[in-house]
Amino acid sequence: MVSTQAYGTWPSPIDAELTASHDGRPEFVGTVGDEVWWTEPRPAEGGRRALVRRRADGSTHSVLPEPWNPRSRVIEYGGTPWAGAPRVEGGPLVVFVHFPDQRLYAYAPDGPAEPWPLTPVSGIGGGLRWVEPQLHLERDEVWCVLEEFTGESPTDVRRVIAAVPLDGSAAEDRTGVRELTDGRNRFVTGPRLSHDGRRAAWITWDHPQMPWDGTVVKMADVTAEGEFTAVRPLVGDIDESVVQVEWDRDGSLLFVSDVGGWWELQRIRPDAVADAVVPTSRLCSVRNEEFGGPLWKIGLRWFQLLDNGLIAVIHGRGTTALGVLDPETGELVDAVGPWTAWAETLAVQDTRVVGIAASPHTSYEVVELDTATGHTRTIGVAHRDAVDPSYHPEPQIRTFAGPGGREIHAHVYPPRHPDRTGPDGELPPYVIWAHGGPTGRSPVVLDLETVSVYKRQGYGRAYRERLRGQWGVVDVEDCAAVALGLAEEGSADRDRLAIRGGSAGGWTAAASLTQTDVYACGAISYPILDLEGWATGETHDFESQYLESLVGPYDQVPERYRERSPVNHTDGLTAPFVLLQGLDDPICPPVQCERFLTAIEGRGIPHAYLAFEGEAHGFRRADTVKRALEAELSLYAQTFGIDRPDVPRLGLTK
Repeated sequence: MVSTQAYGTWPSPIDAELTASHDGRPEFVGTVGDEVWWTEPRPAEGGRRALVRRRADGSTHSVLPEPWNPRSRVIEYGGTPWAGAPRVEGGPLVVFVHFPDQRLYAYAPDGPAEPWPLTPVSGIGGGLRWVEPQLHLERDEVWCVLEEFTGESPTDVRRVIAAVPLDGSAAEDRTGVRELTDGRNRFVTGPRLSHDGRRAAWITWDHPQMPWDGTVVKMADVTAEGEFTAVRPLVGDIDESVVQVEWDRDGSLLFVSDVGGWWELQRIRPDAVADAVVPTSRLCSVRNEEFGGPLWKIGLRWFQLLDNGLIAVIHGRGTTALGVLDPETGELVDAVGPWTAWAETLAVQDTRVVGIAASPHTSYEVVELDTATGHTRTIGVAHRDAVDPSYHPEPQIRTFAGPGGREIHAHVYPPRHPDRTGPDGELPPYVIWAHGGPTGRSPVVLDLETVSVYKRQGYGRAYRERLRGQWGVVDVEDCAAVALGLAEEGSADRDRLAIRGGSAGGWTAAASLTQTDVYACGAISYPILDLEGWATGETHDFESQYLESLVGPYDQVPERYRERSPVNHTDGLTAPFVLLQGLDDPICPPVQCERFLTAIEGRGIPHAYLAFEGEAHGFRRADTVKRALEAELSLYAQTFGIDRPDVPRLGLTK
């Protein structure tokens, strides 16, 4: 029987501890012979990642015991941290990046030996880091991206494609490492070797471009000794974002480019005349869908070529689907199943495609599609309901009207309970969740933490570039428009609106609290709070010039940096807030939070600051996630006048 009870007090089996235990998702799927491998989170083991293999008999096993942690720190966001290959004898060989020291290690999981190091530790700055390894057993080496710090500053760094011997001869002295590129480009991805081994292609970009602004595909001839020669640009520009390249068996190169306004699949024959680029399928060029996304990590994949000539693609507008594209006819057939969001990772094996996907009612799973039969099945990290699904909200994909009538895409999660409803005349509180990036997206998937989401990516380049020069303005306006739109239509209580966000979302949350009176409180996690500091050495190299496009060149518009920074507008802050920060964060360092807290000192604004040892940008440890969520929920309860004795009370200081 359904009973009436005030919003926010409904009993729920979903608590912070349960949410923390389900934090994270599998990533970086690949095949090793007839096996499927991937990484997955272990929040209860200090937030490490595990490398998991699924054998041909369907059993799954962790490849590396604790404390091994396959995770790269290249560009701080990392990327593909492992590669594996079968061998004639001794079982498979895997190469991986170990997070604590960032060294490359090799390991034969079916053998008796422990993992052995392939690369040395550097004592300079952030050391030597590696990402996107690719095994070349015939050369007895692994090719990957090397990030080398040359000084103590986070921007004293160079990146090259390098070849590392598998025999461990470079473990103490890097003289055995062969550099395949010259380091002239600030950023590189791992090379793709053509099927005949004669050519390699990779993606580059340089400051102040971000990879979703403009990239260039480089191509080189590969000598018999494995050296790169005759390096030349192939496609791409400062105003064209190419995010993935792969060779076809006929010697042509397939790539994803947004030159037409959407990330689309295209093909070029390197021996053809200049500008001889044609879409792989004309259907792709008129669908107004994305067949790619922002390259936040090195080695992301939105398409893979099958042996039969078909192409597996991840595509969509807002939501995403796994499809199989016939490049000859343009026919695109989507996989059948409940999944509405596919992660940017794909692997192929004969007629099978393996990816990682989730839905509004399922968490991320490892999913296999057999293109010969059209059958899909979950083969790893199968979703199991942690609670009765009747407690899960039913997400709504909404479009709101913003200033000037511009469209704002959002996901709305109305309150839902199997046997509770709100009192007549009472409207529920709502929390606006501004995602990170800000060139990011929040998929429509089951997330025990989700309340409401504002979206910026997945709707083409023009929608993405609304933020150009307008960060701190458009994002704040859009979030406010969604919040007020919910209140005006009678879905939300106007007096009980809150905002939350982390990283760039933390910036939007802080800017919203200091510039508007829309929200009663807010939760700000590992944020950017001072644009001047961020632009002058307080962040990592990858995003050190990101503000050139988001705000403008600092040397030309310094006043804009000061005017928009929340740290300079604390006189407009009246709402209570909680500030959550990892003390090891190299992207949004604690000094930004400390500066903000100094600015509000003595102002009488109720707030709490929780700083976590051992956490960097984004929280991974179960105990941290639990404490942060409890603090946030307590803030909402205290601000909205909700009695929650089951939640530890957050102490707010003034």
